Amino acid sequence: MTAELVRGQNHPLSEVRLEIRISAGRPVVAAATLSDDSGRARSAEWVVHPGAPVLPGLEVSRQAAADHRLALDLRAMPEAVHHVDVLLALPAAGGGPTRFGAVAAPFVAVTGLDGTELVSYTITGLDAESAVIALELYRRQGAWKVRAVGQGYAGGLTALLTDLGLAEAGELAAAAEEAVAQGLARSVAAPPSRTSDDARSHQVPALPRPDPAAAVSPHEGASHDGSLHNASSYEGSSSEGQVSGTGGPTVQQPASATGAAGATPAAGSPSPPPAGRTIDYRHPRRQPAPPAASGQPASPSPSGHPAAPPPAGAAPAGHDGQPARPVAGDATGWSMDERLYNQVWGMFEDLARTTAAYRSAVDFADSRMDKELDQVLSDPRSRIGGQGDAAREAARAKHAQLVDQARAALDRDLAQLTDESEVVEPALPAAYARWDNPVWHGYRVPMEDPMAVRLGDLHLPEDPSLRIPMLIRLPLERGLWIDSGRWASPDDSFADAGERRRLATEAAVAHAARLIAVHPPGEFGVHVVDPAGSGAQALAPLVRTGVLAGPPAAGAAGVADVLSRLTERVDLVQMAVRGGAPDALPPGFDAGEQLLIVNDFPHGFDDRSVTQLRYLADEGPAVGVHLMMVADREDAAAYGPLLDPLWRSLLRLTPVPDDHLADPWVGHAWTYEPPVVPPGSQVLQLVLAEVAAARRDWNR
Repeated sequence: MTAELVRGQNHPLSEVRLEIRISAGRPVVAAATLSDDSGRARSAEWVVHPGAPVLPGLEVSRQAAADHRLALDLRAMPEAVHHVDVLLALPAAGGGPTRFGAVAAPFVAVTGLDGTELVSYTITGLDAESAVIALELYRRQGAWKVRAVGQGYAGGLTALLTDLGLAEAGELAAAAEEAVAQGLARSVAAPPSRTSDDARSHQVPALPRPDPAAAVSPHEGASHDGSLHNASSYEGSSSEGQVSGTGGPTVQQPASATGAAGATPAAGSPSPPPAGRTIDYRHPRRQPAPPAASGQPASPSPSGHPAAPPPAGAAPAGHDGQPARPVAGDATGWSMDERLYNQVWGMFEDLARTTAAYRSAVDFADSRMDKELDQVLSDPRSRIGGQGDAAREAARAKHAQLVDQARAALDRDLAQLTDESEVVEPALPAAYARWDNPVWHGYRVPMEDPMAVRLGDLHLPEDPSLRIPMLIRLPLERGLWIDSGRWASPDDSFADAGERRRLATEAAVAHAARLIAVHPPGEFGVHVVDPAGSGAQALAPLVRTGVLAGPPAAGAAGVADVLSRLTERVDLVQMAVRGGAPDALPPGFDAGEQLLIVNDFPHGFDDRSVTQLRYLADEGPAVGVHLMMVADREDAAAYGPLLDPLWRSLLRLTPVPDDHLADPWVGHAWTYEPPVVPPGSQVLQLVLAEVAAARRDWNR
């Protein structure tokens, strides 16, 4: 549960690798200072700001933006550092507000790397201040805490830094302002004010960027609930420099807004669009950066990492006003895998936002047309005759214009996301890649645990061809349920129960094979319970290659034996952890992650086995024991509500495309597509054979 702080309140931090998310509504400068145990910053090297955005364990944006994400690793802080202050300031350049009292109250949240919000604070009560200390993270008796500060300074960043004991406060503030001024070229100009009803009619309020800690969840109307916590969900790409996101409204720029004919835009600012062109509301990270002058190094990306050079033959950034070519890994992160992971989640968020904007615009157009038609019908004088027909035609024409304009904005964003997907997909590591990705042909067993794993793809009906990888953080925080029941099918093509079970078991094998393949040798064991042996054919790749911890357990006795061993394992690890002696586990104890695949549930299960299964689903993930069910809920209907908590604790997946997942931000029904091995491909068998050989070499 998120702790909502008020000024002066503190809260312990349960994690040390964090993100600090800032939302201010207007562009602000984000900075931070490090202080010793007396609360004094020792030198300018202990200040991170847009002109010097990186210190060990800390990174801020290089430009002013309405939304920021600051990467923070408290473990990397020097021993002398006892305080980290997060600062916000209004930029002097750009002609914006000069005091916080004229803008919306800034919102600051501290999250874990999975997007889980730990602490939030809304900075209220500011007036003439133009700089503020938002949060203080401090070390107390070896543990880190966070305090809501909200201390403002009317003298701006200079006064704030002076108060922190920095003699170079003026120089530091000037350096930050200069860096912000240079970064204005990556900013998005605000739309001109509009006054006429027609000009305002199609504008849709920009949606807040979704919290990537929240994930897609079974949507309302489905018989299964629960939420997919990210172990993910679509976590996020950095939103530094973001103004309204990909899905923002499209506003026609009137000729008067472009300035006098022949006027030249100010240096460092984006050129205003010509008359009749739309303002570019795309994510600033994916907008073109100004080309570097000859002999000058390429400007870094907003994440603080050097920007990748354009591919051979590609147009330079900003050429003819077109966006620069997308780059794989264009997101914040400590490694390339983490940056790709955050970029994928950013794409998911952007697609959700732009689709929400489009649907909202269409709904507005529908309601406006209905209102105008009702007005026509309510007046007897215009109900019939030429006047009424003209009014109806005008209402329909306005509706078509608004819908076409919204669709054009959506198509623009979809094209951009499609271009990015075409660049990102081939660059994904094996854990994130589809089975048809060439990365599997050069597969080698990894030596490190992966950050996440791909469970399939997600897409929306507006563009079924644009598929976003569904990445889930590891280790799994909840079990998986491969539903072998009857799925929605207009032609009833999956009416045969045997065919449904076969497809579900094959999907479970594909998921299990991927989990085995992306872990180091012997670090992920798989146990199978197949009481009736109905899944023998589908389970053959796992059995033949010898990657299972043992042969599939059959019959009621086999079920009881496997469940008893795994339950004892959970109990043993829990006792060791709670007793503060995790090293006291028995010699030879396998400390790797364990996965139990249960096929054809509840066949072969008695009441005791069902109780043990529920125990593993609830307590197992915390100690490395995970559950994958292949089952039809209707087959277990005899247990009644007893099993409802079990189904709710599992993430429901289907072996065929199905729109049972929904995001919690705007309620889109996302179509899930399972990871399918290409027909006739031997990639799965080859990968499992490589894993088996590596285990033999490592005696695991």
